[in-house]
Amino acid sequence: MNKNSTLFANAAFALRIGLGLVFVIGGLSKLSLLLSSSKQAAMVANYMGTTGYINELFQDYLFSNGVLTPWLFLTSLSSFELFSGVALIAGFMVRPLALLYGFLLWTFVFSLPVDTVPGASVGVKTYTSPAMFVQIRDITLSGMMFVLFNLGAGARSLDARRGQGDVGGAPNWDVLGLLLRFSLGVTFIIGGFFGAYAKIPSFATYQLVLAAIGLVLIFGQGTSLKAAAGAVVLVMAWYMLQKFSVDKGVIANLNGVKREFALAAAGLVLLRLGGGVRFTLFDCVRRTKETLGFQTSQPEIGYQSKQ
Repeated sequence: MNKNSTLFANAAFALRIGLGLVFVIGGLSKLSLLLSSSKQAAMVANYMGTTGYINELFQDYLFSNGVLTPWLFLTSLSSFELFSGVALIAGFMVRPLALLYGFLLWTFVFSLPVDTVPGASVGVKTYTSPAMFVQIRDITLSGMMFVLFNLGAGARSLDARRGQGDVGGAPNWDVLGLLLRFSLGVTFIIGGFFGAYAKIPSFATYQLVLAAIGLVLIFGQGTSLKAAAGAVVLVMAWYMLQKFSVDKGVIANLNGVKREFALAAAGLVLLRLGGGVRFTLFDCVRRTKETLGFQTSQPEIGYQSKQ
């Protein structure tokens, strides 16, 4: 395995661990409540209520036939979440799981109950921010899943031992880096510009800082991009420390920052590999000049262009 292949394999490993932790922690947290006779009713009510994650349309669609119950649905989903998270960390069936989750994570956006009509009062407490803003981290996770799907299982994986973990040739990191930095960048931009609104993550960080990090992630390259990626890791570490509470158990503490493990992993990958050159600020200027008829030199596209 050459140097570049090793770098991509390690990148896949980092994404697997970060994403896998999201689902292991989330699955354990939900199952610990759903399998408790004293807590399961409150857990189901939390998901089915107006401040839950399943709106009326999807509740009618899923449970109107009387066969599938909310408890059975949530318990089955949480079990799959736990076991798929373990599989991702172990590097087993990584590509199928990454592809499935790449699409599945968007269902949380579609199903979130929100009220976005100005001045409207529905008489109950519900989400008032747009669903895409509230669930922006899940959109980022979706993008990360598609990157992982293209990279494959990578290093230290069961798929590799079965001969299915190789990326199948050097991936086009200008394309995958673009997807990863855009996916990560939008979470910081939404937090930077809309973090003062309800249920939009701001990571206990000044909004201007978040906005700056997000813009550099999307439009930066080289040193500036890697500096922003390093800032992502620091912000995630800071946020985790701020969220820690001695009054909560281990699982509850981890559940409060589960997505941040994945965001930190994405930052580490961009810090190591860069984010390519496609649609960076310089690339956008070059494309604009070419569109207007100005002749510009064509930068080298590919992994070496990031160095």
